[in-house]
Amino acid sequence: MSSGQNSGGLMSSAGLVRYFDSEDRNTPTIAPQTVVMFGLLFGVLVIVLNALA
Repeated sequence: MSSGQNSGGLMSSAGLVRYFDSEDRNTPTIAPQTVVMFGLLFGVLVIVLNALA
């Protein structure tokens, strides 16, 4: 690859940065504790289902 060609690293992620940077006040928010508790409950559910099978 010649040094004159663009590797597409930073330019390809510019749209994602712009997309995630814009916040809308109408979007629902989820507390981090809720996400952790859901993950723990899901993990316990998987362990219980594996024990029953």
